[in-house]
Amino acid sequence: MKMELNVHSGSMIRWAKEHPEAVVLSADLGSSCEVKEFRSVLPDQYFSMGLTEQNMVGWAAGLAREGFLPYLHSFGVFLYRRVLDQLEMSVAYSNLPVTFVGFLPGIMTPGGVSHQMINDVGVLRAVPNMRIYSMGDATDIEGILKMAHEAGGPTFIRMLRKEVPRLFPADEIIRFNHARVCSEGTDVAIFSESICTEEALKAIKVLEKKGVSVQHLHVSTLKPFTDPQVVEALKKVRYGAISYENHTVMGGLGTNVAEVIAEHGLGTKLLKLGLQDQYAQGASKMYLIKQYKMDAYSLVGAVEKLIGKDLGIEEGELEEVRFEDYTFV
Repeated sequence: MKMELNVHSGSMIRWAKEHPEAVVLSADLGSSCEVKEFRSVLPDQYFSMGLTEQNMVGWAAGLAREGFLPYLHSFGVFLYRRVLDQLEMSVAYSNLPVTFVGFLPGIMTPGGVSHQMINDVGVLRAVPNMRIYSMGDATDIEGILKMAHEAGGPTFIRMLRKEVPRLFPADEIIRFNHARVCSEGTDVAIFSESICTEEALKAIKVLEKKGVSVQHLHVSTLKPFTDPQVVEALKKVRYGAISYENHTVMGGLGTNVAEVIAEHGLGTKLLKLGLQDQYAQGASKMYLIKQYKMDAYSLVGAVEKLIGKDLGIEEGELEEVRFEDYTFV
């Protein structure tokens, strides 16, 4: 699989060169949040705010009112949990074009509960005017700044950092409120986001060899959630659907899908795969997704439960799947 380094860093620099009104605000995490190079290249568009996240949000609101496009960078937990009052009253209430770039989504950090943003989507979905996006690969990251700017409004991005996989063709840019259809099928619908999409691709390749027909959507826009493809996918499958998210199973992608099912009276069975009602310990990403049953093998188990059939898939079969084997519709 092709992995790429510091994708957001390059994207942010290119975007700010094209838009001199774009400014980066960092909460003393420039290196960890991929804006250290930005500071060297565009020092006049960079503000180091120190460990004062609440004040940083206030500054961003003021800058936005003066015509700037502020991009706040920090670990995600510090950009929604610690600053929620300022986010709501200073930014969202006034519907200002402030972008919160939140790193370390879900359980993918050894930092433990203090650094894992496991319920951000659930919290921010309830904030009026907020738009929420989740990055799944390098192609998503390269297109998100332009897409989010065109969509407008206050924005929260669940950003990936360091080594990021290239799952989708570079020329197939991310689209607002429009999921990527990774495979077409009529047995089971799978909706995935963030790092779960890579795991889903592994599982689905093996599932299809066992005769399971999968409709797989990679979801990058979590709010709003009105993509008609979701309803179409839910209607076409006969066994039901699985939501697969790097977040708790409450308030995020699974809740989004459940609401669509209820609002359209679909009666589709839904299994929600993600972190259960618990906090996660700190460890490596791969250890954590296995520990909390959020890996590809756990997805296979969820599909087996949904269709009521043991497919006899061994975990080793998933480890043999190569990126070159992935196919997209």
